[in-house]
Amino acid sequence: MDKILFQRIDNTGLALWRIVFGLLITIEAFGAILTGWVKEVLVDPEFTFNFIGFEFLQPLPGDGMYYYFLLMGTFGVCVMLGYKYRWAMAAYALMWTSVYLMQKTSYNNHYYLMMLLCWIMIFLPANRYASIDARKPGYRKYHMPRWVKIVFVAQVWIVFTYAAIAKIYPQWLDGSVAAMFMSGKSHYWLIGEFLQQPWVHYSIAYFGILFDLLIIPLLLYKRTRVFGFCCSLFFHLFNSGVFQIGIFPYMSIAFAFFFFTPETLIKTFKLKRSVYTNSEVIVPQFKNIGILLFGAYLIVQLALPLRHWFFQDDVLWTEEGHRLSWRMMLRSRSGQLVFWAEDKATGERNNYPYAPLLSKKQARSVKSRPDFIWQMAQRIKKMEAEKGKDVAVYVTSKVKINNGVYHDFINPVVDLASVPWEHFAHHDWILPSPESYSKK
Repeated sequence: MDKILFQRIDNTGLALWRIVFGLLITIEAFGAILTGWVKEVLVDPEFTFNFIGFEFLQPLPGDGMYYYFLLMGTFGVCVMLGYKYRWAMAAYALMWTSVYLMQKTSYNNHYYLMMLLCWIMIFLPANRYASIDARKPGYRKYHMPRWVKIVFVAQVWIVFTYAAIAKIYPQWLDGSVAAMFMSGKSHYWLIGEFLQQPWVHYSIAYFGILFDLLIIPLLLYKRTRVFGFCCSLFFHLFNSGVFQIGIFPYMSIAFAFFFFTPETLIKTFKLKRSVYTNSEVIVPQFKNIGILLFGAYLIVQLALPLRHWFFQDDVLWTEEGHRLSWRMMLRSRSGQLVFWAEDKATGERNNYPYAPLLSKKQARSVKSRPDFIWQMAQRIKKMEAEKGKDVAVYVTSKVKINNGVYHDFINPVVDLASVPWEHFAHHDWILPSPESYSKK
């Protein structure tokens, strides 16, 4: 075990990954300002929908969030350059995690993966080479313990494997989900009409499953590594061009640094260094604590995507267990929603005008996602309490999935303002899924 985890191997790939990762998280921070993401998601809304339990995390007032992201981008530059690396990486990880948890209107799995990688990177000796920190006498090293590569590859493997498994359901396999996503791309120059072809939809569906399932084994095996990398380039650049999903495709391409040999990397990037070959086994003083921490972390990562199997009904309908589970690009949801506020003193019930309180993006989410609906009910109760009224909050809700038909979603006789949120249990105020609810 000591040899497997603590044998020293060349660190060229880790150093190159740090540079690219630092560049990408810098672009993510500064780009969020330039594209208007900070304004749309954090500045303009009257309030944000936090991850439940993290309501204490709130956007800074005024222009505070712009300065927040500028500072975060500065830390990203420090990571890229390897300057005060661990402090900069820890600061970025904490700040990005706070942003992630203070809003989920713009939730996607890529933000979640970026958060995890930021925290993992704090513990990796990624600044020992090709960094400003490495200029300190005696600090530069050309090696790293093997566990660094194991942990990183294991995390990425978990992501892609669960993404493949999640795609194995009827509407993905018959190409209808791909057709649904491609229907909005018909205006694209040159490829718009091409993307509307049925055979293209089937190809996207099955190549997506096979890619996610096989890409890590292909990269690990020497004879298929170049082929796997070419597949990775095609897959991620296609996704970047068609779906405009930010830095994730380029981050995924950069994962290859952990798979190609140091000889290949040194030759490709014309680095002025030799390959490390001594292969010493250096066991750290606190190895048991490290094994326990990273072992527990990987167990949690393996368990979280499975939790929806322990909830009643289908995750595609209830959304319970959907987040933090690598269920990427699987479905679309839309809904119709009315909130009713009933004064407990008088019994008077009114249609509550909630839409003016929300941004367009928030309004889309609240109509179809049960946790948003529950949080909005809590907010309505709080706002009415500030006016001196004690109200019960009911909803009339319908949801359709994957361009299917609308079905009743929330039990209309349950006062959502009075029921607690359960993180690890099914909420019985979500109505049972109808048969074939995701079909037209």
